[in-house]
Amino acid sequence: MEIIKKHIITLPEVKEYLEKVGEDKMDQIQYWTYDYAKEFSKVDAKKAREMMNRLVEECELSEEEAAEIINVMPSSIEELRAFTFGWKRLVLTDTLTKILEILKG
Repeated sequence: MEIIKKHIITLPEVKEYLEKVGEDKMDQIQYWTYDYAKEFSKVDAKKAREMMNRLVEECELSEEEAAEIINVMPSSIEELRAFTFGWKRLVLTDTLTKILEILKG
């Protein structure tokens, strides 16, 4: 299988793509992935894409960072800090507050 394009997507988008395949046509790995995405997606794919765009544009996050946050949907500054410590850069409290505003819709 040849990789044509690489693109960062969120868990809700994984769920959306696999729904298009249909459960009856999925192999075992696809079904497990779909089951996981269905269980842990906290927003729909359209909302996730909107959040991704806003987090990248307004908060200057990378797509990888934005996807990580959307997949987990932290609800406090403290939870967000757990992610940002791993990013090896300082994220200001104002930015963390803006991220939470975007996640809350």
